[in-house]
Amino acid sequence: MKAFLYENIDQDKIRCNLCSHRCIIKPGKRGICGVRENNKGVLTALTYNRIIARAVDPIEKKPLFHFLPSSLSYSIAAAGCNFKCRFCQNSGIAQMPSDYNGKIEGYAASPGDIVRDALKTGCQSISYTYTEPTVFFEMAYETAELAHEKGIKNVFVSNGYMTCEAIDMISPFLDAANIDLKAYTDDFYKTYCSAKLEPVKQTLKYMKSRGIFVEVTTLIIPGLNDGKSELESLSRFIAEELGTETPWHISRFHPAYKLADRPATPLETLIKARDIGVNAGLKYVYMGNVPGQGGEDTVCYQCGKTLIQRWGFNVKQNRVKNGCCPDCGAEIHGVGI
Repeated sequence: MKAFLYENIDQDKIRCNLCSHRCIIKPGKRGICGVRENNKGVLTALTYNRIIARAVDPIEKKPLFHFLPSSLSYSIAAAGCNFKCRFCQNSGIAQMPSDYNGKIEGYAASPGDIVRDALKTGCQSISYTYTEPTVFFEMAYETAELAHEKGIKNVFVSNGYMTCEAIDMISPFLDAANIDLKAYTDDFYKTYCSAKLEPVKQTLKYMKSRGIFVEVTTLIIPGLNDGKSELESLSRFIAEELGTETPWHISRFHPAYKLADRPATPLETLIKARDIGVNAGLKYVYMGNVPGQGGEDTVCYQCGKTLIQRWGFNVKQNRVKNGCCPDCGAEIHGVGI
């Protein structure tokens, strides 16, 4: 399929304007994502209608804790990614094109097929997840538009590297996003993701300005992005630029992909990060990948009472009444909460 958001430049080269790499692609070559190719001056989306993974997930798995809690989300992915994270949790599909000489797997599934399945399975939303939704943008856009017509919400789980042009295009149909803010130094992004920090910050701010509900996730990797000053700067950015009502998920790292020799994140580090977020004024800070430690519960920022009790991705109890704490009346921010 002919891709969206590109321009032809000199000598048959193409500039892709979908993500902040803005790759300049020569004839017969692909962009950094490995799934968008210059075919005789036409940028082609090689993953269109080729789904590599799909499942019915709780929305909490995205993770989204303040968007339609306890609901199901029909989750899909296509191969490829515009980041090269050394700690990639889904490297088998996200890094497939780069690790296997351009290989792209997937099976046929049209936007109509996906929306029908979402309706059949009782899902209130469709999540574009597991890999980076930006790189299968055409498929995501057409699916989201159709889902919107059927009353189904749309969610991006993303590294946040999309351009403002892409956000403008998808925003009429995109209801929520969980964006990875992987660290708060450019050195980390360059060394471990082959990307830059600033475009992610701009995406977060721009999504908020376009009315998209945003939650933020940071995977805490021992010795790489867990320094006190860095976490303080990161949490201040969320509080001051996105708003203190923005949920922040701090997740435990487990050895994976090219960082298999790095130890798992100590619980104490997650607790430290949570305290830093709370001290920065964030109302909702969660610890992920450590079920049973209480870090998944929604606690009223005003009176301290537990409002939503979770175990893993399951909601055990939800005491929020009409969007407010039943004990002190504080507004509990979110969508359908």
